[in-house]
Amino acid sequence: MRVLIVDDEPELCEQIALILRQQQYTVDTAGDGTLALEKIFTDPYDLIVLDIMLPEKDGFAVLEELRRKGVTIPVLMLTAKGEVANRIKGLDLGADDYLHKPFSMAELLARIRALLRRSHEQTSPLLTIDNIRLNTNTRIVTLDNEPINLTPKEFSLLEFLFYNRNRAISRFNMAEHVWGEAFDPFTMSNNIDVHIKNLRRKLDDQAGQIIVTIRGVGYMARDEQA
Repeated sequence: MRVLIVDDEPELCEQIALILRQQQYTVDTAGDGTLALEKIFTDPYDLIVLDIMLPEKDGFAVLEELRRKGVTIPVLMLTAKGEVANRIKGLDLGADDYLHKPFSMAELLARIRALLRRSHEQTSPLLTIDNIRLNTNTRIVTLDNEPINLTPKEFSLLEFLFYNRNRAISRFNMAEHVWGEAFDPFTMSNNIDVHIKNLRRKLDDQAGQIIVTIRGVGYMARDEQA
């Protein structure tokens, strides 16, 4: 699961990011509304934690633009304001939940889990290409109905490629999605290539018929039936 934290308090932002990463979430951060929108329209996220009081564009403006452009990613709004009018405004603009500052990290994690669970219940957890099936809930991958043992990084790469089937994904975007903002750009390309090689071997796809190399860009999961 990839989460974007949008808050102009660097210490709080990093504290939330650290705790989420310890829970195996991939986390990106943004300190203002303009940067948040750039990230959201560039990279796929499963959930956004969005503060209201932001420089550039506030949380209401960010949320309004997202919903106007058809972005349905769940949004958990953070606010130090307790007025009912602000909660109503956020919900009317399309927020999925509210959490008032200061809050406990345990409650934040519980609300994030609930929103992600609710979101994924609305869509099938199964991603299938040819004879490969990936279950995003159980994190089980099968080949011809036989389970395949993947590392967490291999699973995340395959899940990202399957979600973006028939679309060329750069090595940079793949590394950013799987390793988050902490990835090392100097070893990125080699790490991705090694993981893809291992995935192809485990999925009996050494010829690259499903995980296709896009020269000069990265890789693509090809689904001829899509």
